[in-house]
Amino acid sequence: MLVAADKFKGSLTAVEVAERVTAGLRRIVPGVSVEALPVADGGDGTVAAAVAAGFERREVRVAGPLGDEVTAAYALRGDTAVVEMAEASGLQRLPEGVFAPLTASTYGSGELLRAALDAGARTIVFGVGGSATTDGGAGMLSALGARFAKADGEPVAPGGAGLAELATVDLSGLDPRLASVEFVLASDVDNPLTGPKGAPAVYGPQKGASPEDVERLDAALAHFAKVLEGELGVKAAEYAASPGAGAAGGIGYGALLVGARFRPGIEVMLDVLGFAPALERAELVITGEGSLDQQTLHGKAPAGVATAARAAGKEVVAVCGRLALPPETLGKAGIRRAYALTDIEPDVQKCIAEAGPILERTAERIAHDFLS
Repeated sequence: MLVAADKFKGSLTAVEVAERVTAGLRRIVPGVSVEALPVADGGDGTVAAAVAAGFERREVRVAGPLGDEVTAAYALRGDTAVVEMAEASGLQRLPEGVFAPLTASTYGSGELLRAALDAGARTIVFGVGGSATTDGGAGMLSALGARFAKADGEPVAPGGAGLAELATVDLSGLDPRLASVEFVLASDVDNPLTGPKGAPAVYGPQKGASPEDVERLDAALAHFAKVLEGELGVKAAEYAASPGAGAAGGIGYGALLVGARFRPGIEVMLDVLGFAPALERAELVITGEGSLDQQTLHGKAPAGVATAARAAGKEVVAVCGRLALPPETLGKAGIRRAYALTDIEPDVQKCIAEAGPILERTAERIAHDFLS
């Protein structure tokens, strides 16, 4: 039995999901062998999943999205580092109810990457998602040695809006170690940098951007790419249109500019976490996340787990807080059956507040259905 589930956002971490499922299964079948492999798709919770899989947690003081210092973590095992941009530049780093769509910066994410390089990382998995930022990765690149200046030679202001005043780019100071590492951009979104499907239009409103802010940010990021085109040539425009460039407020674009290779986040994380050997040992796989819905099918962790498990001929069931997919859609995704907390407790707020105990009862049902 393999429990490979993501977090239930706002209720349980991926580690806690695995613990609760295991407890419920063993209440019905005390001797059942359960292996826990908490998973993530590159967004928030990615470092925690790596640590649960045996990576060492490293903490560093870096700049938060508003410039204030925060303690952020990355994960290291051997010469492989897992860096999560949300640790430094995520919405979780903003005070409650505060948004800064125009000025939030990814500078701290660059500092995290630099810390991983300092620790000797030769492979960096850069998980992006849950960002508070829409700066095209300019802050991150600044922390790694790039210079972005206005016409008067002064640095542009932090955040996406400041890029509207960008006049010159100097990439000569970029950390030379970036050229010699394997740099993987891990994300569950494949949006380009700008346009109707770009970072500001699709994700800006989640970060507090008004329609006017979205227009302003989109124009600023398009200008950013145009100025970079003068420095790097046509590939700057090609990167801006590439899948993943718009990930996490455009930090994907910044990563691509310094040699990152885009891969779907869950695929990368399953490789890094050692999913394949764990899958070989399992007869049944339990995956899941807080809400199983249409978004799940587009690169989220449960869909990735189910795809890999189906390819290996393993049966998959899912647990979730809320289920918004019909059985036939689940079946096409490789999930035989889904168990929602709302099946036991229809009150959604109670499900969120008491997710742990309800999930244990849900796991008991799985044990009755599949193990008894």
